[in-house]
Amino acid sequence: MNYKTIYNSLKEDIINHVYPEGFLLPTELQLAERYGVSRPTISKVYDQLQDEGFIKKKKGLGSVIIYKANNKMLTFGLLLPGSGESEIFSIINDQLLKQSESGRFNCLWDGATASSADIRRSLIGACCESYIDKKVDAILFSPLERVADSQKINLHVCNEIQKANIPIILVDRDIVNFPERSEFDLVCLDNFHAGAVMAKLLIDAGCEVIHFFYRPDSAYSVNLRLAGIRNMALSCYVQFDEQNVYCADPTDLDLVKKIRIARRKTGIICANDSTAAVLMSSLDAIGLKISSDLLMCGFDDMKYSSHLKRSLTSFRQPCEEIANLSIDLMFRRVKNKTALPMTINLYGEIVKRESSRFL
Repeated sequence: MNYKTIYNSLKEDIINHVYPEGFLLPTELQLAERYGVSRPTISKVYDQLQDEGFIKKKKGLGSVIIYKANNKMLTFGLLLPGSGESEIFSIINDQLLKQSESGRFNCLWDGATASSADIRRSLIGACCESYIDKKVDAILFSPLERVADSQKINLHVCNEIQKANIPIILVDRDIVNFPERSEFDLVCLDNFHAGAVMAKLLIDAGCEVIHFFYRPDSAYSVNLRLAGIRNMALSCYVQFDEQNVYCADPTDLDLVKKIRIARRKTGIICANDSTAAVLMSSLDAIGLKISSDLLMCGFDDMKYSSHLKRSLTSFRQPCEEIANLSIDLMFRRVKNKTALPMTINLYGEIVKRESSRFL
């Protein structure tokens, strides 16, 4: 029997009052023998039950049930992109749904269904107001991007939620630009590290020129990736300055023609896979071939990345862990609204494909 099975069984028994409040659970050793597992496995089960407020481990006494039947079920409001806007949020949303089904909390999904940034922009204010009226216990918010007035909207949303004294947990990006930091908890990819390792990948593949390409009104996380790329390029003695950074529409062929390409010595890092896919097509239209003339990589590891004309190397985000830790931070913030804001930077992994090696 594995850890998860034992945990689910005990939690269900506690919720259903098989073990009432004040009941002293078996010792870790006794329960380990009963289930035929190691003592550390049971210790992990008890630790999680304690973290979630079901039991209290008391030194010299044991593990006591503290769960009460009338405990208020917390309700969290989601202000996140829908799956149509971003595949990574499809995974995050699925994990949040899975976690909510465990019975620890409820989720309101009104603000997590938009299929595009423009639709989300038009709905975000109404969703925010609805959550405030319903007095949700916390709000999970991924700041709006890819629309011209996103910064103004993001600040307004956070100000309104803050005035209602509702905790905010930011997901994927902050509402202010690096090196500034907002006062809210944040769970995201370690974007500086991700940018640095992608630059190192292309430099190791033989690129002596590195460019970074992103679209206007992108999220502030893009600037952290850029900082990581710049740091790695300079530490490897590869020149990198403003002339290596392109903020533009990747369909603009006139602009794409101006990108300085030294054949078989140039690598382009795109802010995300969608930008990379479009730029790859534009480069092909002007006669430049990925893996033959230059290399390219992106971020997010979208499903289509492996099916492009030249399969795209991408940096995969730990989406399920982002969701899990966001939940943990919401519980922490509800419990202690005066706690210092926390930033959780998570590592991802490079998924190497054809686009990052010369053929």
